[in-house]
Amino acid sequence: MAEQEIAVGETQKKQARSTSGVKNFLAGGFGGICCVVSGHPLDTIKVRLQTMPTPEPGQKPMFTGTLDCALKTVRKEGFLGLYKGMAAPVVGVAPIFAICFWGFNMGKKLQLKNPNDDPTYFQIMTSGFFAGVCTTVIMAPGERIKYVPATGMYFTSYEFLLNALTPAGKSRKDVGPLSILCAGAPEGSYPNGVRDVFKHMACFLGFELAMKFFDWVAPNW
Repeated sequence: MAEQEIAVGETQKKQARSTSGVKNFLAGGFGGICCVVSGHPLDTIKVRLQTMPTPEPGQKPMFTGTLDCALKTVRKEGFLGLYKGMAAPVVGVAPIFAICFWGFNMGKKLQLKNPNDDPTYFQIMTSGFFAGVCTTVIMAPGERIKYVPATGMYFTSYEFLLNALTPAGKSRKDVGPLSILCAGAPEGSYPNGVRDVFKHMACFLGFELAMKFFDWVAPNW
């Protein structure tokens, strides 16, 4: 009986992994939007701290630090003041992430004989390489080519941690948001510290939630 339950769980796990290019493209775009939304307030604060005028001798600076800048911005401009200028990054980033996640899914499809098979971590890494190549189509080669191997490790780390956090006999659909956030934040991947961590954690969380939504509204799509 226990062996049958394990077999059923493994079957559900394989079926839960959607191979729809359209779903991965749309969910990736949503993940990119989540990345921008989560990181833009910190980017706004950083820019305002960097561009505030030098105080006159004996005068206090416009902002004394990150928290002071955030509070003064919200008091003066409202909470949405932290999101000023966000439209341009969303328009630019969403297609990049959409193509990146589509490329990652396509990379796995090209390597798997059976779409329901679980890819090896080497196949996940090479799929990440392919995703990195796909993003160069819309990004300047000189700026993005260095991220092709990085994208491979990006997805490999995420898939490894997500699999490790998936309960035995369960599918990735059963993984909670906190576990997804943890899987999306591997150590050593974020040179800009916490600001980068939040953005990429939000990206993967947004992607997984969007995939769950698409699987719910269109399970056979």
